[in-house]
Amino acid sequence: MPEERLQKALAAAGVASRRASEGLIAAGRVRVDGRRATIGQVVDPAKAKIEVDGLPIGNASRTTYLLLHKPAGVTSTTQDRHADTTVLDLVPTALVPDHARLYPVGRLDQDSEGLLILTNDGGWSEKVLHPRFGVEREYALAVREPLSYEQVEALERGVELEEGVATLQHLRAMTDVEIERLEDLLSPPAARGLVWYRATLRQGWKRQLRRVFGAVEAPIERLVRVRIGPVRIDGLKSGRVRTLKAPEVRGLGGGGGRSRGDNRAEPLPDAPTRSAKATSARAKRGPRPA
Repeated sequence: MPEERLQKALAAAGVASRRASEGLIAAGRVRVDGRRATIGQVVDPAKAKIEVDGLPIGNASRTTYLLLHKPAGVTSTTQDRHADTTVLDLVPTALVPDHARLYPVGRLDQDSEGLLILTNDGGWSEKVLHPRFGVEREYALAVREPLSYEQVEALERGVELEEGVATLQHLRAMTDVEIERLEDLLSPPAARGLVWYRATLRQGWKRQLRRVFGAVEAPIERLVRVRIGPVRIDGLKSGRVRTLKAPEVRGLGGGGGRSRGDNRAEPLPDAPTRSAKATSARAKRGPRPA
């Protein structure tokens, strides 16, 4: 795009008329690439980062919503001098508007993996994160031994942590179909002989699942977030990114945090729902054969 006077670029972006834009520039309310703008300044609107009262216009103002399958070992922060790889390193530049600054909506521990949303829409991300909107997070987790009936009872009653009583919205054993579909998405592959469960949370305390399972002496070997509200991991392999679809963006931003039908996590197609209590007896016979 050819360069043009800044006041013309502001007018074309719908900020104000050219004359009014000159007034904004003179008042020091406009910055270009982080520096105070001057009247008559020439810019390339396709490349310059233009801000009015601290708010970006043009390409930098485009809202972006991405879904990443974060691998284990990658930090959720956008900048970390101690980390080899951050989540932004995994995002293709073609998916990021010029000058847009993406950040993760919530976090996943470095040793956890699965769904992570990236956006530059602060108001929308607040709706996804705030507890009053009730956006569920569902996890697939693997342990070395099947949970006993007593362990399941303790988890469903709630485990006392420093923040309060940590509760699971739902807990159940995963079916073979679900396990196979999940393992196709993971890298590196899951270890053989692990026992997989699904757990749903509405709380968001730090390392909550690892802490509560550790409290009942069932340390988690692998933890994968497979659902955020209505958005599922279906088909998204480790390290891959896709753009959220418009219905997904509306569903998350509009409080669409729960599964359809009831408060329980909805299984994948062809996977009948069974409570953790009902499957604990079967689980005691040992993990499925390697």
